[in-house]
Amino acid sequence: MTRITTRPYPFRDAERLRQSGIHPVLARVYAARGLLDVKELESELSALHPPSGLLHIDAAAIFLADAIAAKKKMVIVADYDCDGATACAVGLRGLRLLGANVDFIVPNRFEYGYGLTPEIVELTAREKSPDIIVTVDNGIASIDGVAEANRRGIEVVVTDHHLPAATLPAARVIVNPNQPACGFPSKNLAGVGVMFYVLLALRAEMRKRGVFDAQTQPKLDVLLDLVALGTVADVVKLDANNRILVAQGLKRMRAGRMHPGIAALFRAAGREARRASPFDLGFAVGPRLNAAGRLADMALGIECLTTDDEGRAWAIAQQLDTINKERRDIEAGMQDTALALLDNFSPADSNTISVFDASWHQGVIGIVASRLKDKFYRPTFTFAPGGDGLMKGSGRSIPGFHLRDALDLVSKHAPSLIEKFGGHAMAAGLTIRTDAFETFSAAFEKVGCAWLGQHQLERIIETDGPLEDAYYTTQFIEQMEGQVWGQGFAPPVFCDDFKVISQRILKEKHLKLLLERNGNRYDAIWFGHTDALGGRAKVAFRLDANEYNGVTKVQLMVEHAEALT
Repeated sequence: MTRITTRPYPFRDAERLRQSGIHPVLARVYAARGLLDVKELESELSALHPPSGLLHIDAAAIFLADAIAAKKKMVIVADYDCDGATACAVGLRGLRLLGANVDFIVPNRFEYGYGLTPEIVELTAREKSPDIIVTVDNGIASIDGVAEANRRGIEVVVTDHHLPAATLPAARVIVNPNQPACGFPSKNLAGVGVMFYVLLALRAEMRKRGVFDAQTQPKLDVLLDLVALGTVADVVKLDANNRILVAQGLKRMRAGRMHPGIAALFRAAGREARRASPFDLGFAVGPRLNAAGRLADMALGIECLTTDDEGRAWAIAQQLDTINKERRDIEAGMQDTALALLDNFSPADSNTISVFDASWHQGVIGIVASRLKDKFYRPTFTFAPGGDGLMKGSGRSIPGFHLRDALDLVSKHAPSLIEKFGGHAMAAGLTIRTDAFETFSAAFEKVGCAWLGQHQLERIIETDGPLEDAYYTTQFIEQMEGQVWGQGFAPPVFCDDFKVISQRILKEKHLKLLLERNGNRYDAIWFGHTDALGGRAKVAFRLDANEYNGVTKVQLMVEHAEALT
């Protein structure tokens, strides 16, 4: 079931925003998202929360400054997704700008799994012989790996944003806004954001030591295109602080001041960097980078982001584009299998989904889980064979159901069921024995039944209500595009009743509509939907500026529609 609702908003807050010069429609849109003060819309770097708010960041800066002065060798151990790759590139580029001797290693997810494991430490020691390991976007759960590094006399700096377990690793320093007692106001920094902050603190420490002054210090804002990409692609909440990081990165992309790898990925995706949007980063550039970690080796993605050779960057971007096409083909096949396996699935009888197929690819199960979650609106785990009698699961959730906490509860009830797990509220991963699949499904469903009521299992399309006739314009669309919308700061969706003048099916899978309201007609498209609407419909839509033959017209992108009787 899907329902259209209108977000409530405090009228007084909207009025205050309007009086401080905000467009009247945007004033109520912002107020409905809990924004109280015009200051929260600032996108200048000076408005960022200062690094000093991050627990232990000063200790990390002193330790790294000492290591650079002593010419110690550092190796970054990266994670294999887009956040991990951009965090690694930011770490490599930033530390080199500050004079460090630094290299990186990225584990192949199929051989080594996730995080700083003892095996990765052994591999890093053998191949790179570092004095110091710096983790990016991982490490907060790597208790055994850090212990192994310590045993070998390698010091570890953990930079991460994932939720910690009850015990923290015995690292030299941990910087993570989500560790206990960290009072940093934005708990939503992505891994790449944490690494960027560490660099800001390190540069400040080196200024204090007289290595640089304000004139001679390296410019770290050159890294913001990478920070923006990782932040959007990791689907962290775009709070005021993250919106600044993303806005600054997009500004650089639009001005053509980005790294060769990002420029090449835009080109490979057929998108224009001069009109870069969060949507491009999340759905065009990010997936091409992620494809390397899913099917091949993320070292390729990291090389794309760290090379200064435009020709090399373009060659890798094309390779990543090919890998991404392969990922799409594999995903389509897996989705068909999943839907066949769920042929008898009745959402009315189940609050969760767990599905496994022996032919599935470990690197793509997360995307398939995401598609199934969207289709059935249930917390979903998809599993693929993991070798050695084990299977790997990847999960995606719906609002109000914390996936990592759910796994925690399952493992408390049945301590030997899950080999290992980790993640966030909306996405998580785990390893179980192949013969434990049915037991896990039942245990997960039990948590689903305990935690989810019927109202939470109803998909709700939240809208910002009707839009006045005067604002169905490209000018208003431009005003909206001046803001960074995304996870946790949803782009405006309006809703109204329309007369359906005409409708036809486009390319066998989309509904093309002509809608009318108050005598005004609008082109509209409902992607991925082919069922005809009646003569009148309640439509939830986003405004889009559609350019065709040199003419730009307003088009409605339908999110959902209900026939009106």
